[in-house]
Amino acid sequence: MSTAANPPSFDFLEIEESEADMGIRSVLFAAGYDRLMADAEQLLLTGLRDRLLADASGDVLEIGGGTGASLAAYTPNVRSVTVTEPDVSMLRRLKRRAETADRPVTVLQAPAEDLPFEDNTFDTVVSSLVLCGVTDQQRALREIRRVLRSDGRLLFMEHVRSAEPGLARTQDRLNWLNRLVVGCECNRPTVTSIRDAGFTVGELGHHTMPKAPPMVRPVVVGTATCPAVTPAGDRQ
Repeated sequence: MSTAANPPSFDFLEIEESEADMGIRSVLFAAGYDRLMADAEQLLLTGLRDRLLADASGDVLEIGGGTGASLAAYTPNVRSVTVTEPDVSMLRRLKRRAETADRPVTVLQAPAEDLPFEDNTFDTVVSSLVLCGVTDQQRALREIRRVLRSDGRLLFMEHVRSAEPGLARTQDRLNWLNRLVVGCECNRPTVTSIRDAGFTVGELGHHTMPKAPPMVRPVVVGTATCPAVTPAGDRQ
């Protein structure tokens, strides 16, 4: 059958163009990310992250490590650091920063929804401005719970849905734009999702991110633990 009788699928061509556009967007976003976040980091986020990660210990997994902003915050209480990042452009920058870290850092390309680790591998999992951007938040939280040891902790700093009704409506209305520009779902009730995934949320602090559009200003910082699962034969 002739090629003329079977022209290329327009759907296929559109997919190729979309993937190319996404690649360009990924490169540009990664290149400008640190500059974009510089004011918020200086005025709030770096201090919050330093205090949060002071509680990290043992074998640590950080999901969605981005450009590596957290690497300098880990203390001597941490035995090992493993960082995952799904985006290729971010991964390049993360690897360069990991090479200059004051400790060995293992860097892997992987999404939070499909972590390439055995069950019960880590003492601490860190999520810093990540759960707002994962494709499937509940699946990512199930993966975090799976790789955590029974006495492990989740340390998180996340964009969340505002408790103020007017701002929450603004987040809902403009969420599509924020998702398009920076890949963030700013209206997610992430703390509720963490609880729904079986975690017990402990300390929780609410903050307002400076030098940012109102819809992404609400930030929570907290810790969560996951109760050990009792084997079926031991249940009464």
